[in-house]
Amino acid sequence: MEYKYVALESYKRKEHFEYFNRLAYPYVGITANVDITDFLQKIKTNKWPFFLTFCYCVSKAANDITEFRQRILDDNIIEFERCRTSHTVALDDGTYCYCNLDSNMPIEEYIAYAIREQENARQKRTIDEDEKEALNYFFISTLPWISYTSIIQPVPIPADSNPRITWGKYFRQEGRTLLPVSVLCHHALVDGIHISRFYEQLTQEIIL
Repeated sequence: MEYKYVALESYKRKEHFEYFNRLAYPYVGITANVDITDFLQKIKTNKWPFFLTFCYCVSKAANDITEFRQRILDDNIIEFERCRTSHTVALDDGTYCYCNLDSNMPIEEYIAYAIREQENARQKRTIDEDEKEALNYFFISTLPWISYTSIIQPVPIPADSNPRITWGKYFRQEGRTLLPVSVLCHHALVDGIHISRFYEQLTQEIIL
């Protein structure tokens, strides 16, 4: 987990950081529909699993946004060179476990690797994660059963600073296929403009 400290003295959002870092609920969240019409056709042609392929694109897009790779550690800001994803994997008893993935590889290689890692996670059947190691994660989940317009995420006390990215069930509208995608970030690090850039980058990544 390679990271560097961000110098607060020269950090342009120093006042914003100090203000939002004191709040009881310091998060900012957005839900927006993403057009996946062409993406869906591409993965069907290649026979790639929907969730893992979209997770790959989400990870690529999130890693492209500097602020998404920043975390709060002991009231300081650290910035990771790259971040991994930690996503929920459904188990046969109706619960779930966590699976951690790295997207720093070609998509074809990633799919085979991710399928193996998910199976390993199912065997371990745990949601236990090392707190320090988890700083490096984007928290990923999905609600494939419903299309939604908003979502409320559970968050810890004290607040953590990992971005949470969730998507629901895709649906058809005016001849296009849309997917609701939610993003929740710590406002001490991330503003609306950064979340907007994530959605823009995600739109580029799903071109594949």
